[in-house]
Amino acid sequence: MAFSLELGEEQRDLRDWVHGFAADVVRPAAAEWDEREETPWPVIQEAAKIGLYGFESLAEMFGDPSGISLQIANEELFWGDAGIGMALFGTSLAVAGIFSSGTPDQLAEWVPQCYGDEDDPKVAAFCVSEPQAGSDVAAMRTRARYDEAKDEWVLNGQKAWITNGGIANVHVVVASVDPELGSRGQAAFIVPPGTPGLEGAKKIKKLGLRASHTADVFLDDVRVPGHCLLGGKEKLDARLARAREGTSRSRGQAAMSTFEVSRPTVGAQALGIARAAYEYALEYAGDREAFGRPIIENQAIAFALADLRTEIEACRLLIWQASWMARNDKVFDAGQGSMSKLRAGELAVAASEKAIQVLGGAGYSREHPVERMYRDAKIYTIFEGTSEIQRLVIARAISGRQIR
Repeated sequence: MAFSLELGEEQRDLRDWVHGFAADVVRPAAAEWDEREETPWPVIQEAAKIGLYGFESLAEMFGDPSGISLQIANEELFWGDAGIGMALFGTSLAVAGIFSSGTPDQLAEWVPQCYGDEDDPKVAAFCVSEPQAGSDVAAMRTRARYDEAKDEWVLNGQKAWITNGGIANVHVVVASVDPELGSRGQAAFIVPPGTPGLEGAKKIKKLGLRASHTADVFLDDVRVPGHCLLGGKEKLDARLARAREGTSRSRGQAAMSTFEVSRPTVGAQALGIARAAYEYALEYAGDREAFGRPIIENQAIAFALADLRTEIEACRLLIWQASWMARNDKVFDAGQGSMSKLRAGELAVAASEKAIQVLGGAGYSREHPVERMYRDAKIYTIFEGTSEIQRLVIARAISGRQIR
């Protein structure tokens, strides 16, 4: 059987297209929007105009049988800037939630409203995490109660650290329908635009990813029509019945499997940051002279950069392997999805820190972008499952034991 790691023509075109947008539009705007700590609507609109921000391009990336097109795009965009990259790709989290649980009719109705259009772009939010329920899915306190007389669901609770929370056109909210079933009694709901009772708190001031809006979301007797339950009530009732009989698969396990499949994408974002930091440090080391020669001619600098390049190339292959496995329904028998996110997240932190060290005092200044990359990188060892959670998933996978 033929084997090749060479990108196909469509993949190369995608890489060059996204890279061009990242270099020409994203990078020149990065420092401004990081400083302003605001959603970069003009950049989102530019992406919408060329078709980069929208469901069509996302669907084409998902359609790649190799599974790597989405990761190629994420790496290039986050190479441009992670904050703006998250402002653009944050909506895809909600779209993925609709896609994974919704019916074809629900996809057709709600996905376009997640993006809006090039004249009036919108964003969407995926609301899962809570103040007391991050990695512990079963601890979720947001409740959904069915009002049969009105065929409406009533949502109450608080969501925390939500990308686009409160400013989204569409919110996808995960809530507990039957608390006694723990994580198996949860379901996802669409909260349509302008629904009374949903409010976003003030934007959280963050260390990094400052161009991406993050806020808590409060749900106070939020009423949504019955058809806003993703997947429909008949399917939910059947699943809850199986859970009560003890025959259904744990919803928590299913959620973890979903996260496992999505983690290579998060890893690709972190890889983009790592590569950007490495490339900046490499160029600086070639230009900066000390003691009469470029500093890259010193082994300490050259070896550090050699190590970073080696790690970047290895990490990309790990991400691509996990992405191929997910796209082709291969079992992550060793937690490969978590491996890719773990390695990439820690590499992003290490690479951006090393870049600052190579630049010395200049790296600590906002005159150079590596300090921003360092701030942006840290979240990748925390969100979408901390590094500790990734190691737990991997350890359970390779040992076959319930390690705690």
